[in-house]
Amino acid sequence: MSFPWTDVQKKRLSELNSDAVYAEPYFSTEKVRDDAFKKEEVCLVKAGKQKLNTLRTEKRRPTLCEVESQLVSALTGQSFVQVTTPIIMAKSMLAKMTIDEQHALFSQVFWLDEKRCLRPMLAPNLYYISKDLVRLWEKPVRIFEIGSCFRKESQGNNHLNEFTMLNLVEWGTPEEQRHERIGEFADIVMRAVGISGYRLELTSSVVYGDTIDVMQGDLELGSAAMGPHFLDGKWGMSCTWVGIGFGLERLAMVKDGGRNVRSVGKSLSYLDGVRLNI
Repeated sequence: MSFPWTDVQKKRLSELNSDAVYAEPYFSTEKVRDDAFKKEEVCLVKAGKQKLNTLRTEKRRPTLCEVESQLVSALTGQSFVQVTTPIIMAKSMLAKMTIDEQHALFSQVFWLDEKRCLRPMLAPNLYYISKDLVRLWEKPVRIFEIGSCFRKESQGNNHLNEFTMLNLVEWGTPEEQRHERIGEFADIVMRAVGISGYRLELTSSVVYGDTIDVMQGDLELGSAAMGPHFLDGKWGMSCTWVGIGFGLERLAMVKDGGRNVRSVGKSLSYLDGVRLNI
C-alpha cells in the first residue's frame, strides 16, 4: 500500500509554492509521508522568510509592481502612450463586444446594478477612446493601458477574480506588417520583464475569434488579435490594427518561478509570492 499527500498537505504545499505538490509522490507509510511533508514545509517557510526579508531590505517593491514599471518604461520608450480609463463599465459597452446574456463571459461579470459592472476587460474602453485619438493624431496611433479587471473565474492556480491586465494596440498598422508587428510587440513585453523561451501559437477566443497566444509551456501569458475585425464597426473604427493583452500576475509568476498566481496578485494572504501565515 502507498500513501500520497493528503488534501490538507497538498493545499499547504500549494500555498507555499512547492513543486512537490505537483510531483504526486507516493510514500510507503503514513509516517514517512508526514515526515517528508514536515521537512518540505520547514524548508519552504525558511525560504519564504528569507524572501520577505529581501523584500524589506533590498527590493522594497513586489514583483508585480516591478513588472508594471518595466512595462511602462519599455512601451513608452517605443512611442506608446499610456492611458487610464474607469474601472466601472456600462452594460452597453460590453454589448458592443457581443457580450450579452447568451455569451460565455456574461456569467463571469461582477454586476453593480442592472446597467453597470466592474470591467472584465480593458478593450471596450480602449475602443471608445481610440475613435477620437485616430481622428486627432497621425497614424500609427500606439496606446496602452495597465489596470485591474474583474471576473468570476474558476478556482485554480492560474486564475484570479481581480487581475491586472496590460492591453496595447497600434492603430494604422500596414496590413502586410500585422503578423510581424505582433511578434515585435510580444518581444518588447517579454524582454522588458525578462522572460525567454516563449512561443506564439494560433488559437481562438470567445470574443475575438482567431487569436495568436503568447505561450510558455502550457501557460498562456498573453493573447493577440488584429483588424480590421467584425467588432470595429460597432465603435466607428475602420483602419487596420494589431493588439495584445497580457495578465501581469502570470508574467510575475513566471518571472519569479512561482506555481500559484494568487501568491503574486493583490492579496491580504500573500506578499510578493510568500504566504504570510508562516
